[in-house]
Amino acid sequence: MPLLPWLASTISRRGSPAAVVTTAGNPDTHVILRGGRTGPNYEPSQVTKALDLIAGTGLPRRLMVDASHGNSGKDHRRQPVVAASIGEQVAAGEAGLTGVMLESFLAEGRQEPGPPATLTYGQSVTDACMDLGATAAVLDGLAAAVRTRRAPAPAHTW
Repeated sequence: MPLLPWLASTISRRGSPAAVVTTAGNPDTHVILRGGRTGPNYEPSQVTKALDLIAGTGLPRRLMVDASHGNSGKDHRRQPVVAASIGEQVAAGEAGLTGVMLESFLAEGRQEPGPPATLTYGQSVTDACMDLGATAAVLDGLAAAVRTRRAPAPAHTW
């Protein structure tokens, strides 16, 4: 399947906001499930439906899931719950789940931008994030799920 070209508005190298970037496409993924107005979309039935729709277009059957944003209800403390569901699907053999997006920083939560002297070092000024410890635990769980998916099937003993 050839890659599909993609255009995006962005900020130019000089800082002006009117640049358009063209890429040849992304060979690894075409869809990121982020959740939305109707709620989360990371559960197995929703992932399977999205993967089937992707495959139906002739694109590779794979996608990423954003554990933050709409899938966590914009609550950074729910990201481990979302990631655990993704991990369960991976461990069960779902090969179409190829990536996960996490909001992570050194310190948990977020803060309003302000003078540098008033900011907490390592805490986000944009989206609320998991801290490093929570992130490490989530990544350990996802790595274990991948090891399970990659493990050879047990031999039959008749």
